[in-house]
Amino acid sequence: MKKRLQITMIVLLVLSVPGFLFAGGQQEEGAETISFAGSGGYPPFNFITEDNEVEGFDVDVAAEIAERMGLELEYKTTAWDGIIEGLRAGRYDGILGSMAITEEREKVVDFSDPYYYSGPQLIVKKDGGINGPEDLDSDSVIGLVTGTTFEKDAEQLGVQVKLYEDDNQTLLELLNGRVDAVLTDRIVGLNAISQLKDGDQLTLVGSTLRTETMGIAFQDDDDELREQVNAVLQEMRDDGTLRQISEKWFDGEDITVE
Repeated sequence: MKKRLQITMIVLLVLSVPGFLFAGGQQEEGAETISFAGSGGYPPFNFITEDNEVEGFDVDVAAEIAERMGLELEYKTTAWDGIIEGLRAGRYDGILGSMAITEEREKVVDFSDPYYYSGPQLIVKKDGGINGPEDLDSDSVIGLVTGTTFEKDAEQLGVQVKLYEDDNQTLLELLNGRVDAVLTDRIVGLNAISQLKDGDQLTLVGSTLRTETMGIAFQDDDDELREQVNAVLQEMRDDGTLRQISEKWFDGEDITVE
């Protein structure tokens, strides 16, 4: 009888704690923080600074969302090829790291409304003999980041592919002549050329291969949080904040409209 009373008291105590919930990675009721993840190797969207801080367009968007929800932001960095598994395992509340919305990904996660648009772009060394995708053949070697949608674009181009962890590595390999070209996001390419040492040796060729729509990924049963974030994103569009964050990072360009 005494043991049963102790168990009953423990259950009552647990249930009396405000906001108690078995979280399983979803946002806890009464939580004070919200966590988003990115690779940390995708400038100018999310990247690690010399001071070991994570910054970028994605991070600023995440911070604004957290502030408007009255929460403290935890922005986590993790390897891109395992980032969805991390979300499903509950290591963070969402992926806000320039993830393109695709049918394949929508089978395992749910996406917010789009928050920006871009597309894959070919980058080569100047005077390297490649002036566009039409100059590539089956002997051409293209560097790209593992786990990205650009792998399918490379397959359609009929080229050989070398996979890397982030675009710092792909572009260094291009500069060192170990790959013939790099396929990455257009805006990432423009930023890299302006920031990377010897980046002036690189150039973008051709137009974007297609348009990509970027969203914030959530666990597929976390509808409440996704709807809350969608409402905040709409507020940020309506009052111009999303546009202002874009203009800050992209020399006055608004990438938040299609």
